[in-house]
Amino acid sequence: MLHRRTIVGVMGSGSRGFRHLAAPLGELIAERGGHLLTGGGAGVMAAVAKAFCAVSDRQGLSIGIVKSHDLPLASPQTGRRDYRPAAVNDWVEIPIYTHLPLSSEAVESRNHLNVLTADVLVALPGSSGTLSEVRLRCQYGRTLSLFLGAAVEGATIGGKTAAELMAEFPDLVTAAETIEEVEEFLPQPSSTR
Repeated sequence: MLHRRTIVGVMGSGSRGFRHLAAPLGELIAERGGHLLTGGGAGVMAAVAKAFCAVSDRQGLSIGIVKSHDLPLASPQTGRRDYRPAAVNDWVEIPIYTHLPLSSEAVESRNHLNVLTADVLVALPGSSGTLSEVRLRCQYGRTLSLFLGAAVEGATIGGKTAAELMAEFPDLVTAAETIEEVEEFLPQPSSTR
């Protein structure tokens, strides 16, 4: 029987790092022997990947699902496709380049790949793209944990609080205010799965 490492997806803001949440989460995933999956860009994606890669004896890899700038349609004259991927942060060890330009619930969005590839998903504060990943994960009937920090911080995902998202998806969404609560959500550590 083939064993594989757990893939932990971390979704969040592409502009703000929320380092106080992302750094301990990246370290935790590395220490538990899992692979890290992000969208490969800036903000939370870079902050969690940097902390993950800084763990010297980790066994997992940092994977990034990279969107394109535009849908690379073939030229009617040459048949050639103009492909321009989004920027990839320095801590992605395995970039997976897609032809998908959107970060939404649309079919042309790489967010479907993010939520379906991850065995476990943790969402940090973010905007509409992160909210679409939360919704897609739930539409596919898969659980996730929100890690927005203490409620007094006022962090949201697409303007929605943890309480609002848990009410929208009561059986699929849990919330964690501390890294210890996130740790309880993650599967037990093992070198392979």
